[in-house]
Amino acid sequence: MGIIAWIILGALSGWIASMIMKKNESMGALANIITGIIGAFIGGIVFNLIGAEKVTGLNLYSVLVSVVGACILLWIVGKFKK
Repeated sequence: MGIIAWIILGALSGWIASMIMKKNESMGALANIITGIIGAFIGGIVFNLIGAEKVTGLNLYSVLVSVVGACILLWIVGKFKK
């Protein structure tokens, strides 16, 4: 995947995860992109540990993996903020 695909995937999945975790009001576009990209790495590790198929390209499965990872990231950050 190219850098543009990473940015698009990060923005989309970070935005979806921030809405799921009810953090959308406190996050901007750049925070959503960064959360989504880091979430893609975390989601990839988690899905690899459970034996799921690998992410290839920009598709619905990669968005799902990235959203799950971004939700995990937002949950961890929320625990450290308290």
